[in-house]
Amino acid sequence: MDDDEIDAREAARNRRRDRDAAAEARALMRPGMGKVFKQIQDVQRRVADDEAPAPAPPRKRRGARAPR
Repeated sequence: MDDDEIDAREAARNRRRDRDAAAEARALMRPGMGKVFKQIQDVQRRVADDEAPAPAPPRKRRGARAPR
């Protein structure tokens, strides 16, 4: 189905959907939203740090001499 074949009501609905999606993207660019963006990143970083694998145990050194 091409754009020429779309019903007028369907075309209007598509334009509203696209306009609403663009409005959400523009809303994040408003002054003061940088703080919100940073808060989101901080939470994501905290979650990622909590899910990080446990550090590997220390490995034995090569060439270490055994006590006599």
